Amino acid sequence: MKIAMLSPIAWRTPPRDYGPWERITSLLTEELIKEGLEVTLFATKESQTKGKLEAVCPKGYEEDKRINPKVWECLHLANCFEKASHFDIIHNQFDFLPLSYSKLISTPLITTIHGFSSPGILPVYKKYNNHVYYVSISNADRVRELDYIATVYHGIDIKKFSYIENPSSDYLLFYGRFHHDKGAKEAIQIAKQANKKLIMAGIIQDENYFNKHIKPNLDNNIQYIGTIGPEKRNKILGNALALLHPINFAEPFGLSVIEAMACGTPVIAFNKGSMPELLTDKTNGFLVNTIKEAVSAVSKLHTLDRTQCRKNVVDNFTSKKMAKEYIKIYQKILKQKKGKKNE
Repeated sequence: MKIAMLSPIAWRTPPRDYGPWERITSLLTEELIKEGLEVTLFATKESQTKGKLEAVCPKGYEEDKRINPKVWECLHLANCFEKASHFDIIHNQFDFLPLSYSKLISTPLITTIHGFSSPGILPVYKKYNNHVYYVSISNADRVRELDYIATVYHGIDIKKFSYIENPSSDYLLFYGRFHHDKGAKEAIQIAKQANKKLIMAGIIQDENYFNKHIKPNLDNNIQYIGTIGPEKRNKILGNALALLHPINFAEPFGLSVIEAMACGTPVIAFNKGSMPELLTDKTNGFLVNTIKEAVSAVSKLHTLDRTQCRKNVVDNFTSKKMAKEYIKIYQKILKQKKGKKNE
């Protein structure tokens, strides 16, 4: 089976630090190759894969601001779709724009919908609903107007996350984008009311938000350590008492939630979006609705068994499991190719 894997080009695939879509694209690509599929990765020229790399864009446009996103996205997509006949399936990880190419080719197109940035993009998904295949990354992120062939949860390479049974430190962790959606401000409020140290890590996506709500609170007890790579990530995640995830939106998925649990660290999350699908209340974390409830959950962390956090990821959220689920979908699509999608 020959697969064209179409990655975004905001960051390198896999990303050096931030870049969740590119990270999942890379994990899936490499696992599919292990399973014996022939995968061509369409990504930036700096990208890394054990498969074949097809690239026209020199670097991620978020990493080199001289790169015009519209120009290079156009060239990137054209490079993939002009070679569509070489592949059995094109797997789109790029969002909605590739859908507009789908009726120009005969190769089936499957799109992993990583989330909806706004209702404004739905008309594109609706237009091609009966022509392409959609996969949701959680049941919570499904839109009633669209048809889905499956839900496939994101997976991580569990071997790259070290389980720590007994944390050597006494801090809470915020690990994610600094943006209102992710609840960094709320994490500070929780830590202060729980009288706990808070370490904060991640990319500053909204500088005004960071300067207004985060920076004035930084001191010895509230520390911002920037972005963290894989080695530092394991230590920071694994030694935390808990990951605070007080999100302000219906999050489609939460990679940081899975990564924390892989290290044995429970999660205190606001009960929104996909959170009930990722963790079980009072088993590998706590699902809460308010800051007050989150503070109360901090005092109950000692009641949790950290082995259950790791087990949850091993059982449900590995890159190997993710790849096997997608292979089933590819096989189903190829069987349906001449029957279902003719217009």
